[in-house]
Amino acid sequence: MDLLRQHEIAEASHRILNPFTDEKLELLGQLCRWRRDMRLLDLASGKGEMLCTWAQRHGIRGLGVDISEVFVPAARDRAAHLGVADRVRFELGDAGAFGVDAASFDAVACIGATWIGGGLAGTIGLMRRALAPGGLLLIGEPFWRETPPGEAHAALDLGSEEFTSLTGTLDRFEDAGLELVEMVLADEDSWDRYMAAQWWTVAGWLDEHPGHAGAAEMREYLDRSRRSHLAYGRRYLGWGVFVLRAAG
Repeated sequence: MDLLRQHEIAEASHRILNPFTDEKLELLGQLCRWRRDMRLLDLASGKGEMLCTWAQRHGIRGLGVDISEVFVPAARDRAAHLGVADRVRFELGDAGAFGVDAASFDAVACIGATWIGGGLAGTIGLMRRALAPGGLLLIGEPFWRETPPGEAHAALDLGSEEFTSLTGTLDRFEDAGLELVEMVLADEDSWDRYMAAQWWTVAGWLDEHPGHAGAAEMREYLDRSRRSHLAYGRRYLGWGVFVLRAAG
């Protein structure tokens, strides 16, 4: 069973596919100072909660792109449920290779999926091509809240250089020619809501599919998720959405 399918199962009960609560997502929308009919491109848009709720509450328009054949229909259903299907659309595709016109969006987001461009720097390059002059980039990215012990990288399946401290993340943004103008960070409680809710979901899936070919892998996924979050993730791993614009 590949990693995408594991996440589709684990996040089946989630609307927000990252360690944000509804309140944090709404705060982020307020901080971005949206005006009606502003255009937002969301790369790796998941179930589309961000685009759909901001279209409903702030009147934006948008396009979401995601590779999941499970998440994209869920996003379209959410848009219909919130009455914004005429303002947002969702396309199935590789967000790292999806073509849009240059400078065609007022803001471009990639929330927790900078792997689409091979890392932060590459993803920023992808995002900037679609961004109109003066526009905003919204990047969701983990960071280390404090220096983790060496075994944390293996437990969380993260390369030792993949993420850095909060100030180190700022350095990476500035090296890419960006200015940080706002941010909203996850906390321990919002991390718990994201991670712990998956445990019950996966446990329920295992109860319903004991003979599934992927059951052993999903049980390993569940055991690893619980232990790594409680031992390392909750204390050491931060996560936030950073609002940026071109420097100067």
